[in-house]
Amino acid sequence: MISSDHMVKPQTDAVDVFWHEGMLQHDAVEGVFDTGVNPGFLDVLEKHPENADRVRNMVSILQRGPIAPYVNWLPGRPAILSELLTFHTSEYINKLVEADKSGERREISAGTFMSPGSWEAALLAAGTTLSAMQHILDSHGKIAYALVRPPGHHSQPTQADGYCFLNNAALAVKLALDSGRCSRVAVVDIDVHYGNGTAEGFYRSDKVLTVSLHMNHGSWGSSHPQKGSVDELGEDVGLGYNLNVPLPNGTGDKGYEYAVNELVVPAVRRFGPDMVVLVFGQDASAFDPNGRQCLTMNGYRRIGEIMRAMAEEHSNGRLLMVQEGGYHVTYAAYCLHAMLEGVLKIPEPHLPDPVAYYPEDEAVAVEAVKSIKRYHSEYVPFLRGT
Repeated sequence: MISSDHMVKPQTDAVDVFWHEGMLQHDAVEGVFDTGVNPGFLDVLEKHPENADRVRNMVSILQRGPIAPYVNWLPGRPAILSELLTFHTSEYINKLVEADKSGERREISAGTFMSPGSWEAALLAAGTTLSAMQHILDSHGKIAYALVRPPGHHSQPTQADGYCFLNNAALAVKLALDSGRCSRVAVVDIDVHYGNGTAEGFYRSDKVLTVSLHMNHGSWGSSHPQKGSVDELGEDVGLGYNLNVPLPNGTGDKGYEYAVNELVVPAVRRFGPDMVVLVFGQDASAFDPNGRQCLTMNGYRRIGEIMRAMAEEHSNGRLLMVQEGGYHVTYAAYCLHAMLEGVLKIPEPHLPDPVAYYPEDEAVAVEAVKSIKRYHSEYVPFLRGT
């Protein structure tokens, strides 16, 4: 439960955080990284990277860290079936329900395990994100953060993928569009992995602009057939409204900022959304076990600043943030704190970076961004000539 010390209080500039401790009940597996395999010759098996500890630290740093006075806490809730069916097929939802009923631990897709308590956590993650979006739609706040797990952006309408069961952000986007209060939504995904599930769900829509900045990892099998390459642009009326920014491995603060300013900001400006959704993980950090990028706290802070400015320019300041990956148990929390400092326009860092400066040569990333920009200018209809 949320203590009385952290209940909603008026703020001139604050972030409304939606959270429910029931999401901690999802217990993936132990083994070799995310495989669940015990080879028999290791004395110490590691927790699955998407474990509850990472999110416990995110909660605690927002409750007891320097940013705590800027945080309002609001309760999450489970999603209901009709809400899930706005994005997912009934066949897929039935598959998850049956897996939960079995009471057994099952591998739903590679590295994605459902255990007793997982389905309840997934429903809470989806419903909590929907509550955060509804909070914004009802004008109760402009900046909301759905602090949720399990993550969602790999989950496609018909299948699980990459630790994700339900696509929390996509469900919130559908809610915004179906409410009649938004006609165009921009989704910017900075998780280190391609937001393939969200892209797939809106691949044939011109009402949603999906932009994903990710490491250049390609497809990883039948659950993730999408490559995240620049030529995956959408189809039919959605052609050009899915923009992929595969960044070279090792891209750091300067490279990410350059990519956001050169590719994301102009595209969102041309698109003209009336709602902005930031889908993010801290797995693009320099020390994450599940990524190969080099963002530090400064990079996340700068991205937060840019996204806040984007929301103020296009959506009257309305910004929904949805938690995805981030698997370094301590540094992910620090990077979250830094990003929210940027979103809140706190002028100076309130926490020192515990791992300090990471050297960066942004030249390769800059050339990659220039190449992607040329491609977009040629093949994306609404960006031609930029």
